[in-house]
Amino acid sequence: MTTVHDFSERVIGNIEKVIIGKRETVELAVISLLCQGHLLIEDVPGVGKTMLARSLAKSLGCTFSRIQFTPDMLPSDVTGVSIFNQVSREFEFRSGPIMAQIVLADEINRATPKTQAALLEAMEERQVTVDGITHRLPHPFMVLATQNPIEYEGTFPLPEAQLDRFLLRVQLGYPLAEDEVRVLERQQFRHPIEALEQVVSAAEVTAAQDSVKEVYVAPGVKRYIVELARRTRDYPEVYLGASPRGSLTLYRAGQARAALHGRDYVLPDDVKALAEPALGHRVILGPAARLRDLSTGEVVEDLLSTVPVPGGDLSTGA
Repeated sequence: MTTVHDFSERVIGNIEKVIIGKRETVELAVISLLCQGHLLIEDVPGVGKTMLARSLAKSLGCTFSRIQFTPDMLPSDVTGVSIFNQVSREFEFRSGPIMAQIVLADEINRATPKTQAALLEAMEERQVTVDGITHRLPHPFMVLATQNPIEYEGTFPLPEAQLDRFLLRVQLGYPLAEDEVRVLERQQFRHPIEALEQVVSAAEVTAAQDSVKEVYVAPGVKRYIVELARRTRDYPEVYLGASPRGSLTLYRAGQARAALHGRDYVLPDDVKALAEPALGHRVILGPAARLRDLSTGEVVEDLLSTVPVPGGDLSTGA
């Protein structure tokens, strides 16, 4: 797993030239990349959501496109459209911005549900269908979406099916005082992202993604993952718990986190660190919980404190 560790350190180190003091969040972004998943970055304005997405994209040797979602955007503005060529007398497909390896979906919850749905096929099946013709998306393919949780005017909340397509949901939060001073100093003359360079190739991205799948997960850890997901479905104040896709997310993300830290086996600590980012957006609270201002993060934390943690030698399954 040394190769994946070195790959991750190069990417993380490069991103940290722009995103200061948020190592854990940057690691989660790289984990999403290693798992071939999609990332939802949710936080208040001005904390660096878009900069995190752009920094990750610039660090990779991949094609990049940005979609600025607005209420008047149409699905064809995302996927592309067929145009009749009067010379050849045939319809030609003009690809939309989704036909890139790294796609930044900025302020995704400003688009209407119909336009949001245009992303579902692309995110799950890595393809888009326009006028009955299916077009494959490039590999690797990743959607980095940003949204503001408090700016509800002119926004359309993401439906459960859309949220479930995101591997992880992360928050950046406000920086520490000393980190905020460093931000001011680094941007005195120009933004550091302007000087950010590519540090890995698309081939290295694919190789790292393939290597992560070889990380060993002990039977006890697998049962621990499944039990956490199942407990969300039986939690008294939860209306809708995590689906089996949530269990699979914890499994894959656990492999990626282990490889990122140089291990070839998953520990329960990997699962604990990823439980809230992987399951929090998949848990829908009931009305009583919302009245009490209970958060999904608190539900996941409660489950982590009650579900028994597996023991033994988890590197060999003994």
